[in-house]
Amino acid sequence: MGLQVRGGIATRGTAVRSLGQVIAPKRLSRRMRDEGRPFEPALLIPLLVIVLASVAALFTPHLQFYRLLGATPALAAAMFSVAGTLGIGLLALIAGFAISAADHNLGQTPGNFTLLAVAASTLTAAYASRVRQNREHTLAEVRSVAETAQRVLLRPLPQHLEDIDVEVLYQAAAAQARIGGDFYEAMQTPQGVRLIIGDVRGKGLSAVEAASVILSTFRVLVVSAPDLPSLAGHMETAMGQYSRNMPDDALERFATIVLVEIPAGEPIARVLNCGHPAPLLLHGGEVREVEPSAPSPPINMAALLGDHYQVDTIPFTAGDRLLLYTDGVSETRDRTGTFYPLAQRVHRWALGQPRQLLDHLQQDLCAYVHGTRDDDLAALVAHRVTLPDVEPTERLMHQHSL
Repeated sequence: MGLQVRGGIATRGTAVRSLGQVIAPKRLSRRMRDEGRPFEPALLIPLLVIVLASVAALFTPHLQFYRLLGATPALAAAMFSVAGTLGIGLLALIAGFAISAADHNLGQTPGNFTLLAVAASTLTAAYASRVRQNREHTLAEVRSVAETAQRVLLRPLPQHLEDIDVEVLYQAAAAQARIGGDFYEAMQTPQGVRLIIGDVRGKGLSAVEAASVILSTFRVLVVSAPDLPSLAGHMETAMGQYSRNMPDDALERFATIVLVEIPAGEPIARVLNCGHPAPLLLHGGEVREVEPSAPSPPINMAALLGDHYQVDTIPFTAGDRLLLYTDGVSETRDRTGTFYPLAQRVHRWALGQPRQLLDHLQQDLCAYVHGTRDDDLAALVAHRVTLPDVEPTERLMHQHSL
């Protein structure tokens, strides 16, 4: 009797060593490195289940742990290719044969049923792996299209326009999204540097389409438009035509925008605010909101509110910064429901460089928000680096106006 036990232990020890040779994580890691793929520890989970189930089945055969081998191909299907899933299933079958041989029940009904279940699970998992790979391929193509759309809609801004440095921050609400209803642009024109930032009401592809209408109108007419009210009027017309040619819900779609014009050689900036959050002017470490002196209608709302557009002129000299942003920034809430105190927080970074300011803002928003952010956000900083000398009379007049 003792000899049989020792023989059984020896047989099981041989089986364990054989499994250790077949299931080699180092070989898997080396093969993945040769293929140029990063090795992830999670890929070892199916192998680990095979090893643990096999060892437990060999030393506690009455508990029938070997039946867990059928779960390993299903685990592999979530992480491996079809070939890798079949490989994991083959390892599970080898482990099942080894366990049956060690327990001297190879060819018996329980062992055969387990091996059949593992084989069926392997084939099913291989099919599931194929479906998963097809979906991942489709998702990659869709993401590629979305990234192309982003480059067209929200193309990279030039960092230097005459004496203005421009930096931008953009984040879509969804973690995997690339574009949303927030938009921005900065261009050089004969009238000076002109900027726009805006937010379309709503979310999804319809908001992106409406944003594209406004941005394309801005890009086409920003150079020829004599002033900001005429530019806003052209965008109103374009959005009206777009809404009339789209389904009924497009009639309710509007956009809030801020237009800014910074003339070359003049220590001023002209601001037209169409229902958008007020920009922040950063001057000498001080921060103040640039509230409009009279309301202007959001784009696609002129028919209801009138088409009067109010332009405000503010001082904007060398070293000043103008922070434009969407309500995704100002309406970020913490766990108590309190809105993000933008002006108070920005005051701490008012003397920093524009890129540093936006980096600090992004980090602070991530730390402030409670839960998942449900709105896109965009922010743009225009920094006047230098200002050409003006005539003494003009300088005195400017100082008097301040």
